Amino acid sequence: MFAVVFAKLFPTLFIGCDLSSSSFFFLPPWWEYLKGAPDELGQCSPAVNFPHVILPVGLALLDIMIRLAGFVAIISIIIAGVAYITSSGDPTKAASARKRIYNSLIGLAIVFIAAAVVAFIGNSLLS
Repeated sequence: MFAVVFAKLFPTLFIGCDLSSSSFFFLPPWWEYLKGAPDELGQCSPAVNFPHVILPVGLALLDIMIRLAGFVAIISIIIAGVAYITSSGDPTKAASARKRIYNSLIGLAIVFIAAAVVAFIGNSLLS
């Protein structure tokens, strides 16, 4: 709802050419939720109109941080799995590794939900 109202208040922010969403590794660019505008060479580049780009750029930076948190959660699951396998029958080590796996899976679920919310808000700014 907020994104639709924001797009209606500032329509000049959301018109122009289409930027291709390239990414480095798995991280989106900071201009992911900005519309592009042709520059003097005729190429499409992000249209940066300062006071109005704070929300889309902030959402893109938040999306980057959420994806990094998901990567950390996956690494934590792998490390805990290795710790569980190498616990060599010690019940305290196995219980600790199991608890870390559960907590990492809960964190990963939170990351998926947060990424979906941020992507929904960011994509609704573009339309």
